[in-house]
Amino acid sequence: MTPVRNQLRIIGGRWRGRRLTFPDQAGLRPTPDRVRETLFNWLAPVMPGARCLDAFSGSGALGFEAASRGAGEVVMLERASTVARQLRANVRLLDCPAIAIHETDSLRWLSAAGRPFDVVFLDPPYDDGLLAPSMALLQSRGWVGPGSHVYLEAARRDGFPDLPQGWELVRDKTAGQVRYGLVLVSVSDLDGASSGPG
Repeated sequence: MTPVRNQLRIIGGRWRGRRLTFPDQAGLRPTPDRVRETLFNWLAPVMPGARCLDAFSGSGALGFEAASRGAGEVVMLERASTVARQLRANVRLLDCPAIAIHETDSLRWLSAAGRPFDVVFLDPPYDDGLLAPSMALLQSRGWVGPGSHVYLEAARRDGFPDLPQGWELVRDKTAGQVRYGLVLVSVSDLDGASSGPG
């Protein structure tokens, strides 16, 4: 039986107050309620109908919150099979066909050419050094475009890596040992972007 402590609460929108379970997994830590509340206040003007990517889903806290608040499409990436299985179970529980779960390595998935998302959540395990390569792939492979918003979360001690060309950090806060922020992408093309995998 899943311990009660392995629960997250959706804090706004259609499923406000619903609790979802997630498995024990090293490094899996849902974005805190207070941080999510701030983030989705920032995103409120763009969330209805938005196409969202939760690139390191884990518990699914950000993706489920986005769907609850009116996102038109949510793609979740998760490489751990037990975690992906629970994400699928929670999608069935919520009966939400707008959410798609991909059991995959995020960097490998992002290495393919894509079309821009309106909102991307980047909340990888803090100690794995994944923010910089994830941002580079989002930029070079076409997963973001002008007007895309990218959420960044990192350990406060580490901060954020340098942003790709044309990205502007428009919101930036700390909560306890967490630093989080929202980036607005303003590039109109990929000139000068770092090249993708060969």
